Amino acid sequence: MSHDLFEAAKTAMAKAYAPYSKFPVGAALRTEDGRVFTGANVEVASYPEGWCAETTALGHYIMGGGGRIVEIAVIAERMAKCSPCGGCRQRLAEFCRPDTKLYLCDNTGVAETVTMGDMLPYGFRGDNLK
Repeated sequence: MSHDLFEAAKTAMAKAYAPYSKFPVGAALRTEDGRVFTGANVEVASYPEGWCAETTALGHYIMGGGGRIVEIAVIAERMAKCSPCGGCRQRLAEFCRPDTKLYLCDNTGVAETVTMGDMLPYGFRGDNLK
């Protein structure tokens, strides 16, 4: 099932608005019930006040009702195996488990599979606040 998530992220990347960095990124999230939410990065002239592809996808996910995220795919046009930035890793950790699969993609498909726990081993989670 990872290839369809790659395709969704790649389609989202094509919609990126990256006139300043020329670095389009796409992301796709899948919930345990099979829904897919996508996002692309959006830059604004007041750089760096734009937002990342993962953040856009999370916005669609929240507006779509949320749920447990089980898979994530990220692709960048100019960089193979682009991983989420530190801020996005923390945002994703809010809605994922450490064993959530993260697919780092290149232009042909999934290049590497890691987990969110691999990417953010000491992430701050909401259950720390209880």
